[in-house]
Amino acid sequence: MPTVVPSPDPSSELLSRHLPPQPLIEAQVRDALAEDLGEGDLTARLLPEATIASAEVITRDDAVLCGAAWFNQVFRQLDPLVEIEWHARDGERVLPGQLLCSVRGNLRQLLTGERTALNYLQLLSGTATRARRYADAVAGLPVRILDTRKTLPGLRRQQKYAVVCGGCENHRMGLFDAILIKENHISAAGSIRAAIAAARRLANGVPDEIEVEIEVESLEELTEALDAGVERVLLDNFGLPELRRAVELTAGRARLEASGGITRDRVRLIAETGVDDISVGELTKHVDAVDLSMRLLPAQI
Repeated sequence: MPTVVPSPDPSSELLSRHLPPQPLIEAQVRDALAEDLGEGDLTARLLPEATIASAEVITRDDAVLCGAAWFNQVFRQLDPLVEIEWHARDGERVLPGQLLCSVRGNLRQLLTGERTALNYLQLLSGTATRARRYADAVAGLPVRILDTRKTLPGLRRQQKYAVVCGGCENHRMGLFDAILIKENHISAAGSIRAAIAAARRLANGVPDEIEVEIEVESLEELTEALDAGVERVLLDNFGLPELRRAVELTAGRARLEASGGITRDRVRLIAETGVDDISVGELTKHVDAVDLSMRLLPAQI
């Protein structure tokens, strides 16, 4: 029977709620393998067909680990008898030279799956690591750091899971689970008040509760949105004085989200203005992949 030791996380309940369902992970990995394999791995055919080998994966970077479920699935699809033992967990900080996992299985399939498995692990760990740095930057303050829809195409569910592994939180998953009224929507609707009214009518007609948020670009627009009774406002590219004034004007009547041009060196200053949320596009659109290495050990037949 195949043995895959799961990679439990520091907050199993939290991360399990954000991990995509297994059938989706399986489908994502099938697509990734098809992209790499095509009609088959030509180079792997140079190797003995029945040889069993072991390998180890280490990190060369200080990082936050993420992506074990996709790593596991790559090798399970190639070799159902693969054995994988994790020595670190999703959401856990890992240090240069640290052993992340040990893998034992068919030699050909280990080398065939190496790149795809590491691609998942290094990319998602890079996202989680960036998220952790942002979370650490606002430690102790009552603010949420949120991701955005600025994700790599086809990798949204994976990256949003990685954001949670890094200690930040998810904004809406897509266009289907919340209403965010932006500048062009307001222009098309005719006014902030009209856009909010239309959004409320739509939200009231949906069985599940739908959150309505509106983007504003000035204190005047904020006042108009508050007068219309909106419950959440995105403050687009506000400076620090304007953010502080927005918090004063709102006085708890709506949840305030700062967005636009957020960088790690400024995020704590922004949090100290008193806003409730800060959305950061670079959590998912600017990713430095973690440097990982998979090395074969002497084959065991």
